Amino acid sequence: MIIAIDGPAASGKGTVAKRLAAHYGLRHLDTGLLYRAVAKAMLDSGAPLADPDLAEAAARALDPSRFDEHALKDHRVGDAASVVSAIPGVRAALLDFQRDFAAKPPGAVLDGRDIGTVICPNADVKMFVTASPEERAHRRAREMESLGRPADEAEILADIRRRDERDTQRAVAPLVQTADAALLDTTALTIDEAVGAAIDIVDRRLRQHV
Repeated sequence: MIIAIDGPAASGKGTVAKRLAAHYGLRHLDTGLLYRAVAKAMLDSGAPLADPDLAEAAARALDPSRFDEHALKDHRVGDAASVVSAIPGVRAALLDFQRDFAAKPPGAVLDGRDIGTVICPNADVKMFVTASPEERAHRRAREMESLGRPADEAEILADIRRRDERDTQRAVAPLVQTADAALLDTTALTIDEAVGAAIDIVDRRLRQHV
């Protein structure tokens, strides 16, 4: 079984995806980490984020086994990831890796921004997880504060709005809700409520396939 989850930053899709994977005994891939790793490599090298050749080379040189998830979750890296993810060469370099991961038994839950549209268009279940920009900024600020990092919620909200615009307006694999994806708005939901709603969506879709 393949479950494809798409949605904007800080919508809760990553947490939902991890919990769904555990619930159904599937593997999980946060595809955003792949793009964050490319972005971090570019930032660390001092290369211009929008340089297509250098960004593609960084994508092809990735070693997921060496990812430092804590470092990759840095807000600056996340913002940069939105820039490099719009580069066609970067997306092409990471496409096969993601599809191979999804295809291995017993299946997987993948979350990102083009899972249901590009990576796994024939996924058994598709879900679009979202929340209001204000709530997402509030969550990201709390997350940063819990890690001992300074957080300006107004600045984070502005960054989220800019990132949403880039992600939805880019020419290659824009962030969209597909017609066959169930919508899950987590704005007013706790984590447990969001996960419960997601399980209901998956179970309902599986029953429809029987």
